[in-house]
Amino acid sequence: MRKLGIGVLGVGDMGRRHAENVRRLVPEASLIAVADPAIERACQVAADLEIEHAFSSLEDMLGQRGIDCVIIAAPDKFHAQAIRTAASAGKDILSEKPLALNLADARAALDAVAAAGVRLQIGFMRRYDPGYAAAMKRVEAGEIGEPVIFKSIGRDRDAPPIASYQAKLNGMLLYNNSIHDFDLARWLMRDEVIETHAYTTVAIRPEVAQYGDIVASVVNLKYQRGAIGNIESFVQAVYGYDIRTEIVGSKGSILVGSLQQTPVTFLAKDGGTQLLADHFLTRFEAAYVAEVRDFVHNILNDRPLRVTGEDGLRALEIAVAAENSHLHSKPCSICRNAC
Repeated sequence: MRKLGIGVLGVGDMGRRHAENVRRLVPEASLIAVADPAIERACQVAADLEIEHAFSSLEDMLGQRGIDCVIIAAPDKFHAQAIRTAASAGKDILSEKPLALNLADARAALDAVAAAGVRLQIGFMRRYDPGYAAAMKRVEAGEIGEPVIFKSIGRDRDAPPIASYQAKLNGMLLYNNSIHDFDLARWLMRDEVIETHAYTTVAIRPEVAQYGDIVASVVNLKYQRGAIGNIESFVQAVYGYDIRTEIVGSKGSILVGSLQQTPVTFLAKDGGTQLLADHFLTRFEAAYVAEVRDFVHNILNDRPLRVTGEDGLRALEIAVAAENSHLHSKPCSICRNAC
């Protein structure tokens, strides 16, 4: 059986998980190499996973024989350029979200992919989560009728260290966290968002503002066919990693993710993990495996990818509009095409 040769760029928590999954849980793939500017870390991951090749750059890794595809798990600011570099080398790509941190870079990355004739999947792994996948099947079957309201909550347990804001390697909350909900907002509602109105705060951590970021946001949405939505994001819930989504339709509602059914629930730092996962790698463990398996299978069998670069661009457009709404304190229409 032919196996797909894969190289992983970036082996922090996310990239290491991808590398582990490819090495141990994706029979159709072979982990050929890993790359990270912190070469000691790359070498350690290679040793732990018992592979031969570790590099300090994407360019060096792309020269390694046997690599058919690249998984990009570098910090957000490097995604677009890494996609362009991998595409120019003729490699198919699975890139973590976001596609880019601005629309110009996103479109340039998609142009490079198209020009090279390679394939690009964006890592919106929630689509592969059993709960979300089951919800989508019910939406598609018409069981809740016409979707009317979209509601989503995304709360991380632990606040990022201030050094992570200072480094500016990742996008602000709307690009790094909310982007998953923006993708779900399109996918589950089967409609396009045309307007956002963002409310944001740094009230509990004002020092974050000097780095152009926020600690919490509520983004209201308007859809093309008349539906509405609301997305809440928060970086330091302390009680657990809390992800919940609801699609309310003309005939019923679907809720993905919930707490235990009790008359009253109190969530605090030492009690929330009894009800919730403690980290995104725990909550979406199965989804990350399913995502890579699906990518590998579709590449090997020349089938369409389920989450495309265009999906990455559409979610990014919502994030950009939400940021503009945040900056100007007013609703902002979605900017498409040349803007």
